[in-house]
Amino acid sequence: MSSTTNYSVTLKGSGKTFQVEAGDSILDSALKQGITLAYGCKNGACGSCKGKVVSGSVTHGKYNPNTLTDAEIEQGTALLCCAHPESDCTIDAREVDGMSDIVIKKVPCRVNQLERAAHDVTILKLQLPGTEKFKFKAGQYIEFLLKDNKRRAYSMASAPHEEGPLELHIRHLPGGLFTDVVFGVDPTKALKEKDILRFEGPLGSFFLREDSDKPIIFIASGTGFAPIKAIVNHIRNEGIERPITLYWGGRRPTDLYQDALCKEWESSIKNFKYVPVISDALPEDNWQGRTGFVHAAAVADFPDMSGHQVYACGAPIVISSAINDFTKKCQLPEEEFYADSFTSEADLNK
Repeated sequence: MSSTTNYSVTLKGSGKTFQVEAGDSILDSALKQGITLAYGCKNGACGSCKGKVVSGSVTHGKYNPNTLTDAEIEQGTALLCCAHPESDCTIDAREVDGMSDIVIKKVPCRVNQLERAAHDVTILKLQLPGTEKFKFKAGQYIEFLLKDNKRRAYSMASAPHEEGPLELHIRHLPGGLFTDVVFGVDPTKALKEKDILRFEGPLGSFFLREDSDKPIIFIASGTGFAPIKAIVNHIRNEGIERPITLYWGGRRPTDLYQDALCKEWESSIKNFKYVPVISDALPEDNWQGRTGFVHAAAVADFPDMSGHQVYACGAPIVISSAINDFTKKCQLPEEEFYADSFTSEADLNK
């Protein structure tokens, strides 16, 4: 349980101090006060917001136990998105630079287009008001504001330089509060063009670190491709020529719903390689490419990742497996692993 008392939190690196109000997490309080710490899912699944409690104590709300182990807690590690201080604290956490001009706000939007990209994936395009200046970084996400204070988060597949509607990739999760509407499970409640929605954003710290010239490994599973699409288009627009390898995994070839685009990138972007990986191909798929877990393909190709940056997006099991294997088997520095974890439970109406 979180405390009913306000406490002060100091960042070891910068010396910045902020107040954490009763009921708020350390991360939420920092964001409210203009301090951006590294974070992804905000619900204890991805581990992007891990920090070290140098002094003081915290208690945790609900989180994925695979993301934060008891041994890590004993060593002072905390998940800042669900950590609540029990005293004044000093924490060692990654601050994110270059976010001072990014304003998180609530924005109305109109459904511009619904396009079925696969049997369980819809590309949703949102038209913002003509007067709206919505600044974001490629790879960030938004949260739809639904009834009863419910929220559902989706990464933007659009890059900031691209004109026109914002693009999202929505995978259908049966029983999903929002996805059932997108996919028209009940035709009387189906989302349709010109419908009005509201969202809050931009959110997250999953975006390209442009102060580095290290080669990039992208890991995407399913619709985790969306924010990586945004980052790749940003890279191409900016003329960045860092070596890039994109691994995109799905159960069957049809899950790679923009495979043709990735092949076009491989032929048109300097130093770009695309590796599709399929885990459960059927005989009729006639799949001749890489098989197995998507992150395992990267381990096989890059036994030494010590000089790389990794950007991984997808299901929690993919993210946790990737960071574990990359850091322990491939010598990837943990601070060079950036993740955006898509949690299926976050899209269930429970």
